[in-house]
Amino acid sequence: MQSTPKNMRLHIGIFGRRNVGKSSLLNAITSQEVSIVSAQAGTTTDPVEKPMELLPVGPVLFIDTAGIDDEGALGEARVQKTRKVLDRTDLALLVSEASAWGAFEEALMTELRALGIATIVVLNKCDLGSPETSLIPRLQGLGVPVVVTAAPAGTGLQDLRQAMVGAAPADFFESRTILSDLVGPGDTAVLVVPIDKEAPKGRLILPQVQTIRDLLDHDAISVVAKEGDLRRTLANLRRPPALVVTDSQAFLKVAADTPSSVPMTSFSILFARFQGDLAEQVRGTLAIDGLSSGDKILVAEACTHHPIGEDIARVKIPRWLEEHTGARLDFQTVRGHDFPQDLSPYALVIHCGNCMGNRREMLSRILRCRHQGVPITNFGLTIAYSLGIFERALAPFPAALEIYRGTRVHQTLPAT
Repeated sequence: MQSTPKNMRLHIGIFGRRNVGKSSLLNAITSQEVSIVSAQAGTTTDPVEKPMELLPVGPVLFIDTAGIDDEGALGEARVQKTRKVLDRTDLALLVSEASAWGAFEEALMTELRALGIATIVVLNKCDLGSPETSLIPRLQGLGVPVVVTAAPAGTGLQDLRQAMVGAAPADFFESRTILSDLVGPGDTAVLVVPIDKEAPKGRLILPQVQTIRDLLDHDAISVVAKEGDLRRTLANLRRPPALVVTDSQAFLKVAADTPSSVPMTSFSILFARFQGDLAEQVRGTLAIDGLSSGDKILVAEACTHHPIGEDIARVKIPRWLEEHTGARLDFQTVRGHDFPQDLSPYALVIHCGNCMGNRREMLSRILRCRHQGVPITNFGLTIAYSLGIFERALAPFPAALEIYRGTRVHQTLPAT
């Protein structure tokens, strides 16, 4: 049985100075030796992840980080990795020694709150000292939950679990769906799944699996076919499907084989909505028409698979985009959590559907692009636009389609 994918888990980041007991706290919460514990400061280097079930929240992912006050060249590299964890944190545990809360913790708490990250203050090592008398009432007055713990002894752990349940962002409990709002109970969705060199042997890729599960959870019917079998599949159905969903790489053939009366889109575009902000990425797609030779394009993949053959990020998208624009573009690729802080060199960011990341990280990247004035789109939107079937691919999403049409009208109006 497969475990819950990371992108469906509540991400709980553990932050604080070195040697305040972050790793001991994670080990105590999980009842496992997940992180190395030592009296020597700076034992934790790379972020350590631990998936588990936290009832009644459900599946969560704890991320233990290096001390954010680390020093030296190596320490600075550790701090940079810790700061990248902020982008994908839904709930932060800000850990301090109970008797050592100071300006550093105040600044870190201010930063977390400015990022909109729900935060719990954990005053650890209470067996070695007590917090200053006014600290807890002051933090609680700011709306910040405070828990006092001694991790190795288990003191305060139940209170911490309850605080995490109470502080978990409300939208985590809200049921987000991939496409069940588009395909009702008893309706059929045809999922077009090419089997090519990049298809994992003996299994489907994560977006396809999650889409099928979403349909099953909402009493809809999923029919899966290869692109060469789509016409025959549609002919075999007694009534047209509510939706056809394709891998973006097969867009043109699927668009040709799907009757215009049947809504059609791609897994990538569904995940632009499910994992990010479809409206913002639709606006970003329109920047394609303004690209010129020499422009730098950042292509971002959340996964770290080894590229092979006609790789979509390194071969197909660059080819289709250059054919559409007639421009010679400079493509740069990043993978995993390696997303640049400074986006100013880029004319456009093209992101994958982010099936391997969580929504918080995707929204953080979209927000960073917006703040720096760099348009962002995604693989499926880029492919549909480059191939001239953008409106067809957006038809299942009326609000996004209206944004596209409205923006295009605004762009073509003569100046007054």
